[in-house]
Amino acid sequence: MKKITALMFLLSASLFVFGIGWPVREGSISANFGMNGGGMPLLGNFIASAGSIFPADVGELIFVYDPENPATQFPSPLGSWMALDHGDNMVGIYSHYDQRRDTPVPAIMDTGTVLASTGKSGWTEQDGLFFAFFDRKERRWVNPAVLITGTISGEEDTVPPVIRQVEFRNMAGVSFNPAATQRLPQGLYTIYVDAWDTLGQGGEALAPNRITCSINGAETGVLSFETLISKDGKRMVYRNGTVPAAEVFDERGFGLGEIQLTRGQATLVVEARDMADNARSVTYRLTIE
Repeated sequence: MKKITALMFLLSASLFVFGIGWPVREGSISANFGMNGGGMPLLGNFIASAGSIFPADVGELIFVYDPENPATQFPSPLGSWMALDHGDNMVGIYSHYDQRRDTPVPAIMDTGTVLASTGKSGWTEQDGLFFAFFDRKERRWVNPAVLITGTISGEEDTVPPVIRQVEFRNMAGVSFNPAATQRLPQGLYTIYVDAWDTLGQGGEALAPNRITCSINGAETGVLSFETLISKDGKRMVYRNGTVPAAEVFDERGFGLGEIQLTRGQATLVVEARDMADNARSVTYRLTIE
């Protein structure tokens, strides 16, 4: 975990030098990086906004996908989208827009250049922009909130995440809620945490940045949404190492992995933390029989 955190610090520090910012002047995030989208993590942020789209940083326009172009053979769920190379192998993806500025490819775009207007092309019913970062060298998607400081509105985020429920599920598929049942049979369990973050921008249920759990003071599960890896056509999530996203995203919450509970007393602590470092934790004292 320390190695991953240090790596992301260096990555974010290198981009902060160039003053990277949100690609719209106003709006709110209605879906964010790491959210559960039908069993798979979202790879960027959807920003509900009506207005102009700007480069998050100075970059080179390297690709434009126009679904209205007769040469386009396949429809894209992103609708109209473009890619800007922002340097250091970091590519910004801007999509779902309408009325793109007629700019040749390639072209250098500065932060004050209007790229397009927000819209709802592709698979979306809401006006806005889907915005993502892809690290071409490491073949991974990077959480935009890791690289961009502050909220779109400029208001400070002081709202901690919410932990709605923690669930133990044994190998037979039987579930236990530690808030209601303080006695559990010994055995192997998978822990699921239903947690969300609002970012203080309108109450949308968004994914937190990190979820951790510990048993009797020993950390047993760490789920981080700083990066997601694309490997052999699969999305991989960082949870005590990289694991397939299908092992983490569940209809009942985020899977934090397996733990072996033996007879005796156990104290479980679950913490959810957002990108502004606001945190909330819950503690359960259990008797294992």
